Amino acid sequence: MLSNNTDSANQAQENDVIKHCPYRLGFHIIPSSGWINDPNGLVFHGGLYHAFFQYHPYSSVWGPMHWGHVTSEDMVHWQRQPVALAPGDEGTCFSGSAVSDNGELHLFYTGHHWTKQENDWQNFKQTQCLATSVDGVSFEKKGIVIADSPLPHIQDFRDPKVWKEGGKWHLILGAQDNGTGQVLYYQGQTPEQWEYRGVLVEADESEGYMWECPDLFKLGSKHILAASPQGLPKHGYHNLSEYQCGYFVGEFDGQSFSHSVFTEFDVGHDFYACQTFETPDGRRVMQAWMGLPATLMETQDSGWAGALSLPRELTLDEQQRVIQKPIKELTGLRQAELLSVQNSEIEAGRHPLDVQGELLEIELSFCLQERTAERFGILLRCGENQEQTMIGYDAMAERIYLDRNLSGHVQGVRSTEHDGSDHVDLHIYLDRSCVEIFSDTAYQTITSRIYPEENSSKVNIFSENGKVTLKSLNIWQLKDIWHP
Repeated sequence: MLSNNTDSANQAQENDVIKHCPYRLGFHIIPSSGWINDPNGLVFHGGLYHAFFQYHPYSSVWGPMHWGHVTSEDMVHWQRQPVALAPGDEGTCFSGSAVSDNGELHLFYTGHHWTKQENDWQNFKQTQCLATSVDGVSFEKKGIVIADSPLPHIQDFRDPKVWKEGGKWHLILGAQDNGTGQVLYYQGQTPEQWEYRGVLVEADESEGYMWECPDLFKLGSKHILAASPQGLPKHGYHNLSEYQCGYFVGEFDGQSFSHSVFTEFDVGHDFYACQTFETPDGRRVMQAWMGLPATLMETQDSGWAGALSLPRELTLDEQQRVIQKPIKELTGLRQAELLSVQNSEIEAGRHPLDVQGELLEIELSFCLQERTAERFGILLRCGENQEQTMIGYDAMAERIYLDRNLSGHVQGVRSTEHDGSDHVDLHIYLDRSCVEIFSDTAYQTITSRIYPEENSSKVNIFSENGKVTLKSLNIWQLKDIWHP
């Protein structure tokens, strides 16, 4: 375990370095210094929400993994806590999950041990480990609880997701067996003793060679298996990132999981390794790493890298699709309404709004009836040097899209299918160097990092080759939770 002194030193470093980084995020979970990736151990315990995450406090590149830790009363305003787990005899502390049970917080994680030399991905051993806490801040390691994979040749054997149900403990984790992705299933009478029950589900030849960060939960009458597959082939608009993050809808019979086709949660450039948990009022909430392995991160020169997405509430619609909405608590970020517009006809061209900002929430709705425009939407982080981040609707392709080709040191266009209704709704969160795009008229979200110049802060509405009716537009200034 590391002490509070380490976290205090990291906070001081942020004041000197990260605070002045033009890409520092204002209302997302970010490190005080160093590198973060996967969310771990999302849980409600002791009257607080806890979010842990993969953390390398000593460098802005991936390194020996710790578990960073933040807490919140509302999943919006976060407070940094001391590092929860640090490397030890089990190796470094890879991803896992948390369970609050009888006043005690249990952290389950993968111990990753290099057997020959560091970063040798041909020679390593992974075990499943346990740490506990009563106060939710100081953790005591209990050691290895699953020492070996079910088959001796399986090395990739990680990311335990644990829950308690029906008087028993349940654990699933991701594995790779001869280039085939799997999810393995265990049951236990206690958190320390586990019995292997078999392969919960196995990928076919088109579903990837490794499924990381699996998560099994119920939505409505169905079970959802979330996972982050590696090795999915790109096709059309699908699987365009190096690795994917998505879900299968199916049935869990207590032993195996029968499932439908894989669907991506998010089609943006930066969304991976999601994890969910249940809130005290019964909502299923998800967060993910706002990044991907090998992704360009312009913040690394400033001593930090990585962030977690905003919390999202999950529901299942009539077509058995998982719908994501920003949690209702995020309205607590609003400081002032900057603009409210109703029923305005947008002619062809680019139209500046009397709004500037780097931390904004935007809700807008367009009417497709009597539309003649081919494309229309909103431009964020606009600057004198032609910088802009374009978010809009392509009527020819019938897709909602993000175009970040002029967003700074990144490029690429991503899009998701519109539902065919007579309107287009967009709900956007802009936080300096990222956008998260939700929609009532598309079932996938779009999350991407952007890296514009600091003075690119204007907002425009646009319409191309025709006109469109803007039914409503509301823009709020949002607070910076780290440096108010």
